[in-house]
Amino acid sequence: MQTVEGYIELINRAVANIEYPQTPFGLYEPVKYQLDMGGKRVRPLLTLMACDMFGGDVNSAISPALGLEIFHNFTLLHDDVMDKAEIRRGRPTVHIAWSENTAILSGDAMQIIATQKVCDAPANVHKEVLDLYNKTALEICEGQQYDMEFENRDDVTVEEYINMIRLKTAVLIGCALKMGAIIAEAAPEQSEALYKFGENIGLAFQLQDDYLDVYGDAKTFGKKIGGDILNNKKTYMLISAMTLAKGEIKERLVSLLEGPQDDNKIEQVTAIYSELGIDKMAREKISKYSQKALTYLNGIPNNEELKAFANSLTERKL
Repeated sequence: MQTVEGYIELINRAVANIEYPQTPFGLYEPVKYQLDMGGKRVRPLLTLMACDMFGGDVNSAISPALGLEIFHNFTLLHDDVMDKAEIRRGRPTVHIAWSENTAILSGDAMQIIATQKVCDAPANVHKEVLDLYNKTALEICEGQQYDMEFENRDDVTVEEYINMIRLKTAVLIGCALKMGAIIAEAAPEQSEALYKFGENIGLAFQLQDDYLDVYGDAKTFGKKIGGDILNNKKTYMLISAMTLAKGEIKERLVSLLEGPQDDNKIEQVTAIYSELGIDKMAREKISKYSQKALTYLNGIPNNEELKAFANSLTERKL
């Protein structure tokens, strides 16, 4: 098997070699801009890693893996519009650098390009790969819909939130791993075990993202710290705080949620989270899903690199 760095080099080369039509410039330049933002390339990396683990031809998995990376970035582009996010990976988001209309249309183009790349899967597994991709893409839309609906609800439970992030984030991690295993013609039970591993590590990853949005370092996190607080985003942190807070603390929290969106709000809400022990609860939840994920790797060959990578994802100290 290659090293993580080796896989990422293959992926970055594939991203750099994407051939975009020359016109219209205003459609494809934002696509290139979004993909050039970089990132950890987690999803395509996992596809190549899974393929290699089962002795498959990594070269045959590069295009489908690239398709998942493009699709993931498409969802980020549209999410940034919906969330009114101004910064992504330390750079202005597409709708800020261009316009909302441009971001929507260029995002649509990204989704089509992503599907084209996934369709390059080997002929013997083409239908299975495409069925998995389409199922996952629709689930991600379902997750985004739940996320938007939660904005207008005050009774969202932790269980509902976990299901939402499973759909919006975790299923694509599972898909990436399962797709690589399918391309390598792994046994169905092994492909499914990798999917469950990815699903659980994806939950841990998103919960870690929630945690870092409050307690992270803006310089390394790539986004403004406290953005979820400013937007009253129904994260694990806020839902847990609203459930646990009583009396004066609950009144203070509700008042802050209804008040001005400024740095003072971020500071005071963060203080309430710490007072209620939400930070500790979040870390315990992250650990729970991380440990559950690892149980699915029992019986999977050559899994040491995947275990190490999974640990690095959920132990980010940003």
